[in-house]
Amino acid sequence: MEHIAVIGAGQAGATLVETLRKEGYGGRLTLWGDEPALPYQRPPLSKAYLLGEMARDRLNLRPRAFYDDQNVELHLGTRIDSIDPTAGTLTHAGGTEHFDAAILATGSTAHTLPDSCTGGLPGTHVIRTLADIDALQAELSDDHKMLVVGGGYIGLEAAAVARKMGLEVTLVELNVRLLSRVACKPTADWFRRLHRGHGVDIREGVGLDTLLGDGKIEGARLTDGTEIPVDIVIAGIGARPETTLAEAAGLTIDDGIAVDALGRTSAANVWAAGDCCSFPYHGERIRLESVPHAIHQAETVARNVLGAGIEYEAKPWFWSDQYDVKLQIAGLNAGFDDIVVRQASDIPGGQSHWYFAGDTLLAVDAMNDPRAYMVGKRLIDAGRSPARKAVADADIPVKSLL
Repeated sequence: MEHIAVIGAGQAGATLVETLRKEGYGGRLTLWGDEPALPYQRPPLSKAYLLGEMARDRLNLRPRAFYDDQNVELHLGTRIDSIDPTAGTLTHAGGTEHFDAAILATGSTAHTLPDSCTGGLPGTHVIRTLADIDALQAELSDDHKMLVVGGGYIGLEAAAVARKMGLEVTLVELNVRLLSRVACKPTADWFRRLHRGHGVDIREGVGLDTLLGDGKIEGARLTDGTEIPVDIVIAGIGARPETTLAEAAGLTIDDGIAVDALGRTSAANVWAAGDCCSFPYHGERIRLESVPHAIHQAETVARNVLGAGIEYEAKPWFWSDQYDVKLQIAGLNAGFDDIVVRQASDIPGGQSHWYFAGDTLLAVDAMNDPRAYMVGKRLIDAGRSPARKAVADADIPVKSLL
């Protein structure tokens, strides 16, 4: 192959070009990204970087010299307008180029609040890109009042950072409880206590009706009719896979760009990796949004583009940092019918929630309990399940569950 084009310069895109070179690909290698910045880490954006605890250049996954040394052509701040799998071409403002293989690593796009809620007022933010955080950072002040819309992990992380910066924070979640789509009730209860203990006003079963103000945000009317003073609004209402290019190219879409176990799309010369694509997993099709997944799938896809023929085996794990708490999640909890709560025996306040379907362990949520997380992850990866009674007994060392 003379030219491999990687479209999307996030974690997956950066991993793809690095792996292609490691695996011996010596042809032309291009990396195309909408943002003008070098590929950078996203998790610290809404935490250390927003708090001013991490310098801008420390976000970069690799320095520019790395890409120069690896002979990777960077086309940053360049939007790909279209791809044509049949012709093997991509088109951008500067013209059209041929590729032998294209790999889509376009990530996901944050959902924004509808105009009916914002009333066209400035001051609403999402948390996804460096530009998003820079715009938010410029408006943060400890005398401001923030409204966070959405009680998922993004919303909770935003609330935690805002409280650490001294802002008054109200968080609304339209569903009956926090984390309703992603975690069990005990986990939601644990984080509700955490945030209320730090002064966050959490309102569940309540959403945003409309923002109020004359030229700027001054307040918000909620769906229960109450009105609260507000200066800044963050929408933490999830994200969608970025499939615009793929759809226009006629590729199969199924909750993201549909790929097979190797990472190939419905076009033989187009592949995909990371948040933007869905893939086979235990007889189903899933899509994951996490840094470990983006890295591991990108590594596998890069090797497969070069002919390795390796099926991607996802081992899902995630994390979230809020205040002084590290949440670590192993596995996927879909289909659980029982939760076993385990108190950490050696870490004050540490706790883990073990998801079971029948006698099968599916997932573990570990709050400030890294040992429970590591044991749970090893069990899930190995397809093994401990006895629920043993899990619940904090007097039994967690390592013995292995």
